[in-house]
This record gives sequence, C-alpha cells and structure tokens, in this order.
Amino acid sequence: MKKILTAGLALFISLSAWAQEEDFKHSEVKLNIANTIAIASVEVGYEYFFGYDQAIDVEVLINDRINYHSEKGSRDFNTNSLKLGYVYYFGLEMPGSGVYINPFLKYRFGEFEEKVTKAVEGNDVRVKQVTDMDSFMIGIGAGYKWNFNDRFVIGPYANIARNFSDEVKDRFSSIEFNAGLSIGYRF
Repeated sequence: MKKILTAGLALFISLSAWAQEEDFKHSEVKLNIANTIAIASVEVGYEYFFGYDQAIDVEVLINDRINYHSEKGSRDFNTNSLKLGYVYYFGLEMPGSGVYINPFLKYRFGEFEEKVTKAVEGNDVRVKQVTDMDSFMIGIGAGYKWNFNDRFVIGPYANIARNFSDEVKDRFSSIEFNAGLSIGYRF
C-alpha cells in the first residue's frame, strides 16, 4: 500500500510540475521596429520557449547593414542574414521577461557595392567596387523584455559580434554592433 501511495504521490507531483511548466505561451514572433523605421532593415524573429526562462531564437535580417553604415553617396547594401541563438531570462515575474542574455551565431550573405574614384591614365574615373559580405559571426546580446499578460512583449536590446571574414574586415570592421527595440506577440 505504501508503494502505491508513494507512486501516486510521485505521479501527482510530476504531473503538477509539468502542468505548471506548460502554463505559459511557448512561441513568440517579433520585429525590431526601431531599425525598420530608422534604417529600413527588417529584422523578424521567432522564439521557442522550452522552459520558463529559456528559449531558442531564430531571426531573419533583410537589408542587414554592418554597424549602421548608411547608403549615401552611391553605396548599396544587398545583404541579408540568418541568426540562431539561445536566450536566458533572469526575470522571475512572468515567463520570458526581465533582463536576458543571448549568445548567438549569425551568417550574413550578399554584397556591398559603392562607386569610388580611381586614377586611370591620368584621369579620375568613377568605378564600381564590390565587397563580398558573406561572413560568419559569433556574438552575444543583452536586453530587457516586458511581458504583458503573456501575450505582448516589448523591449530594448544590444548585440555585439565578431566577424570572421577577411574581406569584410578589410573594408569595414571585425567587430559589429546592433541594437533595437523589439515588439512581439506570444501564442
């Protein structure tokens, strides 16, 4: 009889813990609204919460610009990126809220084009210079997220990453910075 009661109690506790774990939304879609407005870069993401305070993050960055370089003066970014990360939240009030850290891997592909002046046979000639922007990056981000009724989320964040492409490092920098204001919906 003791064994049956012990097994029943263990089953009840494990089911209660499982039910509490499942008592929140596991999916979130989000948009970096600040960069969409400021530099016309569309950053759309999806987070899957596999715990109260942990998630896997996938983002697609369209018109991804390195360190907020503008497209003035015959410069054109034709670059996109994919980002995969892990998110750990330190907040305890609501699932997936409060201060968080986000180590990630990012791959950018595309090219950067600009017209430069070169001296050819004593004359200045404008020529197109193309930089291959294909690069792999490792980085970390941090931010804060407010969670409203486990439905709507909003929060600022900042990322820093190390770029491993020699061609990109020669033209720009090996360290990249990105920040934004993310808004999202949980379901």
